[in-house]
Amino acid sequence: MTCWYEGPLAAFDTETTGVDVERDRMVSAALVVQDGPAARPRVSRWLVNPGIPVPEGATAVHGLTDEHLRLNGRWPAPVMEEVARALAEQCAAGRPLVVMNAPFDLTLLDRELRRHRASSLARYLDGAPLCVLDPRVLDKHLDRYRKGRRTLTDLCAHYEVVLEGAHDAAADALAALEVVRAVGRRFAARLERLTPAEIHTLQTGWHAAQARGLQAWFTRNGTPEPVDPAWPLRPELPAAA
Repeated sequence: MTCWYEGPLAAFDTETTGVDVERDRMVSAALVVQDGPAARPRVSRWLVNPGIPVPEGATAVHGLTDEHLRLNGRWPAPVMEEVARALAEQCAAGRPLVVMNAPFDLTLLDRELRRHRASSLARYLDGAPLCVLDPRVLDKHLDRYRKGRRTLTDLCAHYEVVLEGAHDAAADALAALEVVRAVGRRFAARLERLTPAEIHTLQTGWHAAQARGLQAWFTRNGTPEPVDPAWPLRPELPAAA
């Protein structure tokens, strides 16, 4: 029987105006679907005119300028509809969804759906189970004592995955997918008997433990930044009174 990491996978990634999932906006997104390690990936791309200025710091990361997005990007509402339906289609088909640092990309998509479609990611899924494989969570749990950072670039270097054009949504999504396959192979003894759905459930606890550890480190070093333990989607913030 083919192990899950040698089977069909999809991967999702976004580029944004910043790192605040509650306030920042999506400027590009990509979905990569691959039926197996040797199969040619099928790539869907979206470019968004967010309707707000793109900070210079964000442009320095992904290269997308206000002018380029005004000329080539589409309005957010139809894009969010298409992206949410595309992810829902993968979930309905039972295809695991690879998302690097899932609480960021999935939460930001959810907030964009609320902002532009008066809806939510859960509504688009319509009961289809969300099965996420997060290479950052997997690697940090399975190789927890390894020193060093664990950005996508770092993980690609560690697992010998080629990353061409970092911070392009499609390139990052494909690289994250290949990292998950590499993690599966390297830790096959611990993962091959688990289904993707079981791994999804385990990652909820793994991420929470990782968040508690990071929060404790912040506290020891006098950093007030809170760390959200929710995975793969942060709960909606209560409306201000």
